[in-house]
Amino acid sequence: MKLNKSIIVVTGGASGIGKALVRQFSSEGATVIIADLNLESAVELAKEVGGFGVFCDVRIEKSIIDLVKVVTDKFNKIDIFCSNAGVLFEELGDATSTRNVDWQSSWEVNVMAHVYAARACLPCMINRQKGYFLQIISAAGLLSQIGNSAYSTSKHAALGFAESLSITHGDDGIRVSVVCPQYVLTPMLGQFDSQVKRELGKVMTPEEVAKIVISGVLKEEFLILPHPEVEKYFLNKATDYLKWLDGMKKLRQKILNVNGDLDIKSIIKSL
Repeated sequence: MKLNKSIIVVTGGASGIGKALVRQFSSEGATVIIADLNLESAVELAKEVGGFGVFCDVRIEKSIIDLVKVVTDKFNKIDIFCSNAGVLFEELGDATSTRNVDWQSSWEVNVMAHVYAARACLPCMINRQKGYFLQIISAAGLLSQIGNSAYSTSKHAALGFAESLSITHGDDGIRVSVVCPQYVLTPMLGQFDSQVKRELGKVMTPEEVAKIVISGVLKEEFLILPHPEVEKYFLNKATDYLKWLDGMKKLRQKILNVNGDLDIKSIIKSL
């Protein structure tokens, strides 16, 4: 996959991993469309990189349809559609304690937004026999996020859809990559300062993730793992599922704080 002169759309592109990807894609010579709920931030970043900032609410199919139409009307194509927008809600109590409204939002943003993007882009991509879907998922899609069943469930579903896209449309010239990082210093993780990052060690910056993603896209890899240890964890899960589940139960007990709540710093330190 060549990035120079490519037309690339990045949802949730005004912050976090999306923002880092926008800058990295632009440095490779691509024209990037930054789609975000925060139009002001998207436009500001677009000015920096010479791209275009547009509003998009990925929960709404028409918003994605409109986004794709605006881009294809202007550039006559989309080479890469990067579904980066994602949400994570706090889970208090048992595995069913997440509110229904948060389950619904998790499904809409973490799964259906990917479906909407593919539905809108596939006709033109198949007609050209060329197109690329880059989906920022999570290691939770391969493993599980302790203490957040809605996040884990939706990320597993997103991975399943990406596999279906690749299987069904690989012969149509469609390429798919999924990115499954562990913890990354983004607003979703929380406001850790640089000192905390050094202490935690395994937390990556968005810029570090973006460089690895670009390398994977250039090689057209399906599974891109910014944290290489995830492959080992995934193999352990596949080799002995019950043993893996027992290990996750023990890990959950280990990272509970004195109040019985899960502590994010303890989770990361235990990896």
